[in-house]
Amino acid sequence: MRGLSILLKTLRQTARYPSGAIGLALVAAILFIAIFAPFLAPYDPNKLDVINRLAGPSAEHWLGTDQLGRDLLSRHIYGTQVAMTVALSVIALALLIGMALGILSAYVPGPVERLILIAFDSFSSFPSVILAMAAVAVLGSSMPMLIIVIATSLVPHFGRVARAQVLSVMNEPFVEAERVFGASQLRILVFHIVPNILAPLIVIASLDIPIVIAIEASLSFLGLGLRPPLASWGGLLQDGYQNMSKALLPVLISSAALAIATLAFTMFGEALRNAIDPRSARRPD
Repeated sequence: MRGLSILLKTLRQTARYPSGAIGLALVAAILFIAIFAPFLAPYDPNKLDVINRLAGPSAEHWLGTDQLGRDLLSRHIYGTQVAMTVALSVIALALLIGMALGILSAYVPGPVERLILIAFDSFSSFPSVILAMAAVAVLGSSMPMLIIVIATSLVPHFGRVARAQVLSVMNEPFVEAERVFGASQLRILVFHIVPNILAPLIVIASLDIPIVIAIEASLSFLGLGLRPPLASWGGLLQDGYQNMSKALLPVLISSAALAIATLAFTMFGEALRNAIDPRSARRPD
């Protein structure tokens, strides 16, 4: 119950900012669509209707159809589910692995620390998109593989922040007091270190979600991401681009979906950072 009350308090503080309120509302709507996609989509997203391909908006198809006659509204609703599944899975995996490695490098100085930092530097030397493209081209582009590849490229980002936070918290007076009273390292880690480093990591995670969405869409647009007929915003954008001379609406819809999701999570992440970190907080706009 205490964790729920803290979450609700943080969300209320986030909503105090106009940009945070808008971002929170959009994020809630996006998550709602992703969770209830099977109930919200009017058609099977893969149902073909070649006779009515590239049709404009109508009473039957509110956003029209694509080059195979599939309902664009249904495909974009399912595309929201795909985008959120990939983005949230990537962030959760990168956060857990990065935090674990960051804590380990701070707790075990010496060869282990140097090895972890070298690995961080090695992965960080490549742009996330380029690293993901190379890995997907070699290992394949199934959803689990895509999640692992993108998460791996983000692990150093979380790992460095976790390590810096651990080194800072370890020198705090309350941790020294715990040591004086004979608390074990495990107790200090679980009850003091981890809870105090989670806030900045959660903020970074919220700000990295639009990055993951953009990477997945970029890979799908280039044909290296999720394979058809699975609905992906990047794949839908590529389909629309190939038929842009015949119908412009599919490209506009896919571009709008990506823009709204990116803007929503960016606005929410910025407001969340101001709500959690008093040093970065500003007066509500």
